[in-house]
Amino acid sequence: MVIINGLDDIENYLGKEIGMSPWHKVTQEQINKFAEATGDFQWIHTDVERCKVESPFKTTIAHGYLTLSMAPHFMEQIFKVEKVSMGINYGLNKVRFSSHVPVNSNLRLRVKLTELLRKEYTAKMTLKLTFEIEGQEKAVCVAESLALLKA
Repeated sequence: MVIINGLDDIENYLGKEIGMSPWHKVTQEQINKFAEATGDFQWIHTDVERCKVESPFKTTIAHGYLTLSMAPHFMEQIFKVEKVSMGINYGLNKVRFSSHVPVNSNLRLRVKLTELLRKEYTAKMTLKLTFEIEGQEKAVCVAESLALLKA
């Protein structure tokens, strides 16, 4: 866990990887709960038996948005910004789902601070989020995330 001590300390991470999360196993239960929460019941995510026969992956795969939605969970394991009064999600600039996440894969996140816009009492961070699965060199998702911080 990286502790960032206020807005001035953030500048020390510009252009650098802040860290990576521990591995998280993506289970069928998690995929099913995400389908229930979003209403996305496409068979490639939820129909285990059909996937064994018809899917090119031969198993269910996580929703791309499930992978992306893991970002807050992973980021709180990677770093914490202290000595700020507030931090909020400002959105995303880019998201690419470059590979699939088979059920029971181990997923993790790498975070790099790529841009920082400072004003006296605020900062806008641009973070490169790279989601990886264990045993695969190619990232499964790369996103550019924005966050606002207030001193």
